[in-house]
Amino acid sequence: MNARLNLQTVFLLTLPPLLWAGNAIAGRVVHDMVPPILLNFLRWLLALLILLPLAGPVFRRDSELWRHWRRFALLGLLGVGLYNALQYLALQSSTPINVTLVAAGMPVWMMLTGWLFFNASVTRRQVAGAVLSIAGVLLVLARGDLAHLLALRLVAGDLFMILATIAWSLYSWLLTRTTEPVSLRADWAGYLLAQVGFGVLWSGLFAAGEWTLSDATVHWNWTLILVLAYVAIGPAVIAFRCWGEGVRRAGPAIAAFFSNLTPLFAALLSSAFLGELPHVYHGIAFLLIVGGIIVSSRRPS
Repeated sequence: MNARLNLQTVFLLTLPPLLWAGNAIAGRVVHDMVPPILLNFLRWLLALLILLPLAGPVFRRDSELWRHWRRFALLGLLGVGLYNALQYLALQSSTPINVTLVAAGMPVWMMLTGWLFFNASVTRRQVAGAVLSIAGVLLVLARGDLAHLLALRLVAGDLFMILATIAWSLYSWLLTRTTEPVSLRADWAGYLLAQVGFGVLWSGLFAAGEWTLSDATVHWNWTLILVLAYVAIGPAVIAFRCWGEGVRRAGPAIAAFFSNLTPLFAALLSSAFLGELPHVYHGIAFLLIVGGIIVSSRRPS
């Protein structure tokens, strides 16, 4: 296995898919309580408030942030303003299984993005790893029965998820193409807050458009409040912190395979909430996904 993919890096890249699986479930729970774009805005506004006490000085006039504001504005647009907004929007018209199926193409989009825009090479091992990993995801989505996959039909929401996946691929690659000083990157809270600050502006703009162009309403209750707290702390602050560091260590192409753990974790969490025991195909899928990670991360002897 690549030396960069040690146990600590594996943990950093495994925790975000677990938290994002919970995010998908949480987003589905409140999809009729709050509009999707507004949900994304509220989520990141809370994350901003959490990060401010940790790294507020990053917004000072003499901060290095302002010399690189265009880069952080782009990172905020892709990772904060677009990705989850498009995912929440996809869940309004598509089923969770379809959304997860579309997102399963992440390794492919990550490789294509790197090859087209970042002069990254694509190896046979990466292709083989992608095949294994996606096979594991398809097994989960098919629930061990090919007929479930053959019965799937794509709808408008699936297009939103494709766009979300492309946005995340670009975001992940940009994380590795650093132009800002080491002092700014070394402060994880400040680095994330710089992205979130611009991301909140983007998502606020999108939410304003949604509110103006639709008859959107918010049904406040304790379920919605608890979901907002979770998606702001876990899938936002903690997951983005771990993902950013994991991508920096392993590279976006390898990290993409870990994102395919999300549907597996989502299936297991759904089973836990529904009181159902995991099936044999969950275990087989886990082995395929992990096998894809190992194969793609190995270097020739």
